Amino acid sequence: MAYKIIVCAKQVPDTNEIKTDPETGTLIRDGVPSILNNDDANALEEALKIKDAYPGTTITVVTMGPPQADVMLKECLAMGADEAVLLSDRALGGSDTWATSNAISAGIEKAVKEFGDFDIIFAGRQAIDGDTAQVGPQIAEKLGVPQVTYVKNFKLDGKTVTVERALEDGYEVIELQTPCLLTAIKELNTPRYMSVNGIFETYSKPLAVYDYETLKDDLDPSTIGLKGSPTNIYKSFTPPVKGVGMMLEGDGKETTDKLAGILAGKHII
Repeated sequence: MAYKIIVCAKQVPDTNEIKTDPETGTLIRDGVPSILNNDDANALEEALKIKDAYPGTTITVVTMGPPQADVMLKECLAMGADEAVLLSDRALGGSDTWATSNAISAGIEKAVKEFGDFDIIFAGRQAIDGDTAQVGPQIAEKLGVPQVTYVKNFKLDGKTVTVERALEDGYEVIELQTPCLLTAIKELNTPRYMSVNGIFETYSKPLAVYDYETLKDDLDPSTIGLKGSPTNIYKSFTPPVKGVGMMLEGDGKETTDKLAGILAGKHII
């Protein structure tokens, strides 16, 4: 049996390198390398594992971002995806999670018309530059398919999907039918690297770009972009670095006496 899988991915700034402008509170992206979002790499890997196990399975990677996000899509193609779709238009700029999911849902519906119906949509749990974990579930709601988030284990048998969903103190086992949407966490697998042959094959794989004109039949302009985003961020800032702490040494009574004296001097006790 072959499957049709869609993977939602995002190009994000490497958060190990990113800084915040203290005046505007916005991210400083200049000179910061962009990478495939970590959880999305796990989502793609699980799709690739299905493709390895079921010949004939195809994988379409969908993303929304600026034109340079095609670099990330080519990386996904080099890892083994079959085709890619980039949603890119100034009209989509400034979208919050709700507006983003509107655009991506429309993009998936357009991709279905071009590449065929899907069985499973994989997405990462959350993006490292936003950490909301909202877009995946919102896409599932807008497409009208069942969803399971925080997937740490996955099994596929025909149209039946069995997953283990991570909880704070354990996990729950959920069984559902395709089509469905699943969001992956890092415990699900270890993403593979691009292969040399995969890099060469990338140039012969389709990479479509959908702008607003492409999607306008399925997309209300009042529900996308900055103006279509109900979320308003009042202020964003980086907390100041704390000073060096104070170390108290000595036996128990000596140390507690020192601490009591310090707290008394600060009028805390």
